[in-house]
Order: sequence, then C-alpha cells, then structure tokens
Amino acid sequence: MRKSIYFLFIGIVLSMSSCRKDFDTVASSGKLEFSKDTIYLDTVFTNIGSSTYTLKVYNRSNKDIKIPKIQFKKSDSKYRMMVDGMTGVNGKIFNNVDLLAKDSLFIFIETTASAADANPTDFLYTDEIQFDSGSNLQKVNLVTLVKDAYFLFPKKDAKGVKETLLLGTDTNGDEVRVEGFELDENDPVNGDEFHFTNKKPYVIYGYAGIPQGKTLQIDAGARVHFHSESGMIVQPNAAINISGTLSPDSKNPQENEVVFEGDRLEPEFEDTPGQWGTIWMREGSQGSINHLTLKNATVGLLLENSALSISNSQIYNSANIGILARTATVTGENLVLNTAGQASLACSMGGNYQFTHCTVNNNWNSSKQVSVLVSNYEKNQDESITKADLVQAIFRNCIIYGSNNVELFLDKEPSAAFNVSFENCLIKFNDFGTGLAKNILYDFIRNEESGNIKNKDPKFFKQNQNKLNIDETSAAFQKGNTLYRIPTDILGVIRTVIPDLGAYQSAAFPK
Repeated sequence: MRKSIYFLFIGIVLSMSSCRKDFDTVASSGKLEFSKDTIYLDTVFTNIGSSTYTLKVYNRSNKDIKIPKIQFKKSDSKYRMMVDGMTGVNGKIFNNVDLLAKDSLFIFIETTASAADANPTDFLYTDEIQFDSGSNLQKVNLVTLVKDAYFLFPKKDAKGVKETLLLGTDTNGDEVRVEGFELDENDPVNGDEFHFTNKKPYVIYGYAGIPQGKTLQIDAGARVHFHSESGMIVQPNAAINISGTLSPDSKNPQENEVVFEGDRLEPEFEDTPGQWGTIWMREGSQGSINHLTLKNATVGLLLENSALSISNSQIYNSANIGILARTATVTGENLVLNTAGQASLACSMGGNYQFTHCTVNNNWNSSKQVSVLVSNYEKNQDESITKADLVQAIFRNCIIYGSNNVELFLDKEPSAAFNVSFENCLIKFNDFGTGLAKNILYDFIRNEESGNIKNKDPKFFKQNQNKLNIDETSAAFQKGNTLYRIPTDILGVIRTVIPDLGAYQSAAFPK
C-alpha cells in the first residue's frame, strides 16, 4: 500500500513538472528547422475550406527558446493556423511562443480562399508563415490552387429547412423525400442549369433533380463534383445527355471527357470509393453517355426501368455497384468497369441488355464480390420474390475477370424468362468448391462454347490503378468475333480485322 502511494506521489510530481510553464528561455536566434520549406495545400474550390495540413517546427539547440512572433506575411491572409493547440489572435498572429530544447511544436494550417484572391494567371493563392523578424526572420511558403466553380445546392426556407425532392410514397402512403433540388433554366447565379459547359467545374450538394420533360446536356470537358451523400436524379420522362469526346492529347486523356467524381481534391482521395451517392435514372427516363469517367461513387449508375446507351466510358471504385440496372434497357460499347464492393455490373430484375467490347473487372478485397451479376428476380425484405423477364443479356467480345474464382454469377428464377448469351468472351470461372459445378447455366463457359475462354489471364497493365489496357501477350489478343467488331476502341485506336477482346485494342505498355 505504501509503495502504491509512493508511486502515485511520484507520478503527480512528474506530471506537474511536465506541465510547468515558467521555464527560463532565451530569444530565438533564427535557427529553427522545419519539416517542410513549402506546404502545398491541395486544390480547393472557391470559398470552400481546405483540409488541414501540418508543419512541424524543431528546436535542435540545447536551450529553451522563445519565438517572439509567428504570423502570416499578409495581414489579411486567407490562411489560418493553430500552434500547438493555441489559436492566437484570430488564428493569424502568435506572440512569444515557447519551445523547449530538443523539442518541437506542431502548426496546423487551413485556408478558405476565393478565385478573386488568387493570381489571375495561374490561380495560385500564396502566402508565407514568418517566424521572428529582422535578421532572425525565417519563413515557410504556403501555396494553394483555387478553382472557381458553379455551386448547386438545396435552398432553405424561412425556417431554415432545406428543400427536398419527392421520390414517391411508402407502403403507408407517406411521402418519401431526399434532400435535393430541381435544376433551373433561369437560375439567378448559374444561369441555365440544364446545360453544363466546360467553363468551370460544377459542385453539387444534395441531389440535383432533372424534372419530367427536361433534358440535361453536359458538354465535352465538363467536370462535375459531388459532395458526400449527393448525386443526380433523372426523374420519369426526363433525360440526360453526356457528350464527352475523344481527347486528342494522349498525355491528357481526360481533357475532353466528362468526369464525375467527389469534391475532395486531395491526392489521398483520388481512388477512395463511396465519396458520393449515385446517378439515379428513374422509371421512364432516358440517357445517352459518351466518354464519361465516373469514379468513387456508392453506386455509379442506378437504372430503374430506364433506357441507357453508354459508350467509351469508365466507371471505377464504386463502394457497392458500378452499374446497377433493374428491369432496364442498356446498350454498352467500349465500356470499362473496375472494382466495386458487390458487383462491377449488376443486371437485376430482368431487362434487356447488350454489351460489346466491354472490360469488366473486380479486384475488391472480398470473397463475395463478382464482376458481373445477371438475374431475373429480387428478394424482398419479407423473403418474398419479385420477378421480371430477362428479355436478353448479350455479351460479345468482352472480358469478365477479377480476383475471385467465379466472376460471373447467373441467378435464375424458373418462372420468368432468362435469356443470356455469351460469345467470344474471356471469363473468370473456376467452379471447383463453389456449388456451381452442376449448374447447367454455366455449361457454355465450362465447355468453352461459342468462342468463349475461361480462366486465362488478360494481363491487364495496372489493374489496381484502373489501367485495364492489354498487350499482345494477353489471352484476349485477337480472340474476338469479327461480326461484332466495333471499328475503334475506347481510345479511338482502330481495331485489327480479328479484334482483341475488351474495350482496348492491344498495344505495347508504356515504359
């Protein structure tokens, strides 16, 4: 007991001494060291706060020092900082900051800047953190790229309640709504919101609704960023036309593409799934998509009894599903789908589908994921079944691959039509130990009928970086059917007479 009290006493004394603030210091002599000489705060949108960045300041000397002043060079700086937990004068100025010998302190930096604050020639907003002054002055540079943008968001009423979009009613007759707004052709700030151009990026908060009878036109080179839990809803009898084009500069392949992604622009969010919601095409809506890159959604495209033609497009890093089509009509050509938590492509609840020269891969780290799922029914919460005829699901000159043994899952309800056809496709299908060994739905690939190939390696360039192009060593090389040959691939490269499988014509990998 006496020993416990002794250790408790020692602990209290040590903790008191470690919190002591009255140590003797000498003035800083300009010999501080820094973890970085320049801090690059990644791209931000105008008037939207950045992430927090860290600078570490070291006192390598044997003396406790006092830094007379830490401040920004610009008196009206759009940066703000916190020094070892202290906020200073409005996060701008810190006086007489103590730093122990052989110790360090942390400075946390953020910014909220507008395009008007930035240099008009390069859109960079810069400043510097200054330590001390005169002959002892030291500095660390700050650099941020600021993008101007169109901001689209739900408005608030007099009570501060955000507007919502009506989706229908539930089984009790109550309205089902989602936080969102309808696009406006005469918006007082953004102008015609039914025409997205490439002049400035668009940043969407909540769900942007395309009302019945309206069409959203998106031009080549447009950039659309979605905030967390945001997306777009194409209402019944509305339409969306995405008109990206091939980019002439191979060094900037996305120049003329349309890009849908989240609004976090830091490098660590470049390939993070689930940053935003979905593009939801409701029953009776229509869509035409060309040269779109869609990345990091929860569900890339959600199609409910709607019609879509999609070509030369890529959907990557979906938290759940890349394309979820329910009783939909879809034509896909030169389409690349890669990595999703459940399925890269799910053709569910029947429908009518035709995919030609598509590459569908899934390397999500889960034993339950597949690349392609095709079914003619769904189970409801009460375990009942809702079924619909699968008029057709045709795959020609495609690659269906991934990290699991079986990357194609066919799920048939016998009392509804189930018409599937695979011709000249490379498919990952190793049914040993999967319970599918006697399922006759897979005989076409088990026996490699109709030009289909099983379990051969397509040898993608860098699949973990969403680079699913192939070279001549691929098992997909010149295995296509000329009857279904699309003249050019997703990059505009002319296909050989006997085409390769998938969205890419084979070529030597870049070094």
